[in-house]
Amino acid sequence: MTVATRAESVYFSVKGQVVIPAWLRRQFHIEDGTRAIVQATPEGILLKPVTAAFIKRGRGIARRKPDDQPFAQWWAAHKAEEKKLEEAKYARSTGSA
Repeated sequence: MTVATRAESVYFSVKGQVVIPAWLRRQFHIEDGTRAIVQATPEGILLKPVTAAFIKRGRGIARRKPDDQPFAQWWAAHKAEEKKLEEAKYARSTGSA
């Protein structure tokens, strides 16, 4: 993939949200609901979109151990833990903890 190197200024909202310019969303196949990995680097903040192409490139890299739980079970537990953390964060922010 040829990556364009032009720069563009963006603004962060009060919630820390930023709008990725349309030309970058097209270039990196970012659609509504696309998740991203956010990483701190020496140069600043790095966003890595988790697209179908990104997932396909990573297939087979992480091998499962024979005693690992099935992915569906692991994912359900992961989502439950994620929800629990979000609820705790919300409770702290509203003072209802």
